[in-house]
Amino acid sequence: MRARTERLPSLALLGLGALDAAGYSVIVPVTPAIAAATGAGPALIGALVASFPAAMLVGYSLAGHGVRRRRPTVVLAGALALLALGSLGFVVGGGLPAYFAGRLVMGLGSGGLWIAITFATLERFPGREYQGMSRLYAAYSVGGLVGPALGAIGGVRGPFLAYLALVALATPLVAAVGTPPRPRRFEPDRSVLRLPGFWLACAGVLFAILALGLVEGVLPLHVAGRLDQAQIGWLYVGLALLLAASAVTAGRVAPRRAMAVGVVLVTAGVAVAGVAGTVPLFMAGLALAAVGGGLGETGATGVLLEAVPAERIVTAMVLWSQLGIVGYLAGPVVGGAVAEAFGYQALGLVPLAVAVPLLAAFRRARYSEAPPANSSP
Repeated sequence: MRARTERLPSLALLGLGALDAAGYSVIVPVTPAIAAATGAGPALIGALVASFPAAMLVGYSLAGHGVRRRRPTVVLAGALALLALGSLGFVVGGGLPAYFAGRLVMGLGSGGLWIAITFATLERFPGREYQGMSRLYAAYSVGGLVGPALGAIGGVRGPFLAYLALVALATPLVAAVGTPPRPRRFEPDRSVLRLPGFWLACAGVLFAILALGLVEGVLPLHVAGRLDQAQIGWLYVGLALLLAASAVTAGRVAPRRAMAVGVVLVTAGVAVAGVAGTVPLFMAGLALAAVGGGLGETGATGVLLEAVPAERIVTAMVLWSQLGIVGYLAGPVVGGAVAEAFGYQALGLVPLAVAVPLLAAFRRARYSEAPPANSSP
């Protein structure tokens, strides 16, 4: 009975994580419908997708203060309310102003939800933080399946109305999370920001999530004339399965190695999808990018947890999350501008440009952490 009672909060956190991920990706198959209804081009659609992670940056900071002063469950409840309110912008609103407002509010709620779920997970896995986070990423991968499936409903209002219903159904999960028998206290510590491993983790997660922003926010428009909304939705369901499988695989690989392989696969995959003139080649490129993204994001999490003790991770986790989501913000904005100016075949240059500072971070971390040379004769 006790084991079952302890399992319930963990399952509730996994369910909330899946809900959060569905909010990320529900817009993916809907972007062609929004573009058709409003006349918006790739740059403006990219900005709409990017408004979500822009608001998440604020949500991370607010939630970081919240989990220190209150229980994570309070932050969870507020985050769900914001997700519901933002979804209404797509259900009852019409036109780009309402869509931008709704996506901003949803992003604010998503940022709070991620921070609250993360610290509630760390609280329940003392000494096994990476195991707990690996399970959480699996839940987010499941949510990555749900979002595109909702988007396949068709139109703009239908997918977000379905997501609003899921948010309402998930509300009891906040109470199920509860408070652990031995609550942990997490403190901010700016000194960890000087650790090379921390910055390596930041560069890795920024790269991986930038790839996700490109794949979700720009590339669907590349095949909008050859695939309908439902087909795009189910295509991205399949990609989420690949992302989940690669995340699980990354948990069995050294974090830095997973990051390095992810960089290569993402860069190659985005380039192939951008130049693809046929749907099968486009799908092959997306598959490479999805596998690389899963390896890179999970590997970056492992590097962070290796570098920073859990009890001192508040500052590091908030900043790491913010820098990571900058990738999701920059991916659609930069990718949309590049596609509009130079064509989709130039999209491979975007991850390639970010790979350069990532390699520099690898080099810095390697030499900074290398043991001193033996100077004895």
